[in-house]
Amino acid sequence: MAHSSDEDTDISESEISDYEDKCYEELKNGSQNVKTSDEKFTCPYCPKKRKRDYLYNELLQHASGVGQSSSQKRKAREKATHLALVKYLQKDLMSVDAPSEPEPADKTDNAIDSDEQFVWPWIGIIVNIPTSRAADGRSVGASGSKLRDEYRRRGFNPFRVNPLWNFRGHSGTALVEFNKNWPGLDNALAFEKAYVLEHHGKKDWFVGSEPKSGLYAWVARADDYKRNNIIGENLRKMGDIKTIPELMEEEARRQDKLVSNLTNIIQVKNKHLHEIEARCTETTAKMNVAMEEKDQLIQAYNEEIKKIQTSAKDHFQRIFNDHEKLKSQLESQKRELESRKIELEKRDAHNETERKKLAEEMEENAMKNSSLQMASLEQQKADQNVMKLADDQKREKEKLHSKIIQLERQLDMKQKLELEIQQLKGSLSVLKHIEDDEDVEVLKKVDALHMDLREKIQSLEDVEALYQTLIIKQRKSNDELQDARKELINAIKEIATRAQIGVKRMGELDTGPFLEAMKKRYNEEEAEDKASELCSLWEEYLKDPDWHPFKVVTIDGKSKEFIKDDDEKLNGLRKEVGERAYNAVVAALNEINEYNPSGRYVTSELWNYKEGRRATLQEGVKFLLNHWRRKKGKL
Repeated sequence: MAHSSDEDTDISESEISDYEDKCYEELKNGSQNVKTSDEKFTCPYCPKKRKRDYLYNELLQHASGVGQSSSQKRKAREKATHLALVKYLQKDLMSVDAPSEPEPADKTDNAIDSDEQFVWPWIGIIVNIPTSRAADGRSVGASGSKLRDEYRRRGFNPFRVNPLWNFRGHSGTALVEFNKNWPGLDNALAFEKAYVLEHHGKKDWFVGSEPKSGLYAWVARADDYKRNNIIGENLRKMGDIKTIPELMEEEARRQDKLVSNLTNIIQVKNKHLHEIEARCTETTAKMNVAMEEKDQLIQAYNEEIKKIQTSAKDHFQRIFNDHEKLKSQLESQKRELESRKIELEKRDAHNETERKKLAEEMEENAMKNSSLQMASLEQQKADQNVMKLADDQKREKEKLHSKIIQLERQLDMKQKLELEIQQLKGSLSVLKHIEDDEDVEVLKKVDALHMDLREKIQSLEDVEALYQTLIIKQRKSNDELQDARKELINAIKEIATRAQIGVKRMGELDTGPFLEAMKKRYNEEEAEDKASELCSLWEEYLKDPDWHPFKVVTIDGKSKEFIKDDDEKLNGLRKEVGERAYNAVVAALNEINEYNPSGRYVTSELWNYKEGRRATLQEGVKFLLNHWRRKKGKL
């Protein structure tokens, strides 16, 4: 293989994208064999894996799990090759899963009536699942994942099995979901036929009233969809009833719509292309005119240069003649000086060597002193800058605290003024009712109340203006503090050291418990694959905004959110994988809900690992300063 020569040497994280493109080109060129038959595929990058043959969806799931794994045990080269395999499967081998026209009834084992209505998407029904009574009185039965794995081994390829639960617990029934394409229909009919051959089909279930043993199963149709039971209720929630011709017509309409949209896009692109061609023609004409003007300017410039060169040549000749005369005079003076120079050189030879040694030593000492002084000055400046940054941040926090106190006082003053204004308005309304008596004293009181009311309203407007100004300043200061915290996080993140202060990824799922649980069930290689797939699934659950397994509890007048004890996903994880994996998911959920509840993705936070809390800005600056000093001392 192309990668076997250097598979012992790993690549860096920054080289994953380039290596992925290289492997993708090898797959496209046919250097690696992926498709072994019409329905079977193999992973060329896992030659030692026990399982060699995959279906399309299984191979895609395997490659996605390895390529997107966050486990540190996965090599960067292994991730890059499996990411290239995902890209090749989705772009170049997607046709294996594309909907094709169904074969006519005389060429298939499962003949379908064109008027027969099925539940869409394709869903199978399982009944008579064995159940038992738990300690709390509720019925329990086999999990959906266990049934799904069994059906996959039998070649039916469902992607999910959902047991149906009611108030008594497990109902003894389940729904099997198949892929939304024609191969999915083939798998569903094969699933039904297998039970019919065993005399455990739909007709066998509804014939007779005597107790039956074993599982009975069939493909959901219109009569199952309309039944007034737990199966009918769930089928109506999950899909609709349609005939095969209706589905083919819908698919044809979607393809026609797609072709129409692509035709419109091509027409728009052609129109833009014609416009660009017209602009290019216009630009070319302008460039030709400009080139002609440029040629004329160059010709005029060359003629001027020739004139200057001729004048310069004449001037140089005159200078050369004068130089020859001076040269002859200098030759005679030079011979006289040569004799005197020989004598002086003999005298100064000894002194010159001593002076050179002294000058070299003085120069070396001066350079050393200068370097030391510069290093000392640079360190002093750096210390002053960092301390100044810490002091500035401390003063900004104090100013922000004082502004908050001032805002609270202004708010109290505003509420007091609003109350006084309402009282004055009430007094005015009372006095207006007695103005008809033309009492002079009453009129004076009314005028005085009017003036007082206007003064109070003006004071209220001034307080509101000041309140808004302080709010704007508070937000600006808060934004500056947040920007400083982000810069500090980026600086500490680059240090990449285990210390008291560091950067913690809030909401990141710990993969250790999953891998530990899978090692108890599989060998080491399969355990890593299963753990990777399971972690990828739960990372998608954590990002899902529709999943919010929290309940609100009021304690001492404050509302707090806690994990629900009856959440089905979490309880299922605890039963199937274990308590440690459950605690890892709960910890990631709590961190996301506290630090990024709206975005539901992993965020970086400045963290005090010694005390297990969010680090302050001052602690981060102090840590960064100490690190810089230690590094400077080593240099």
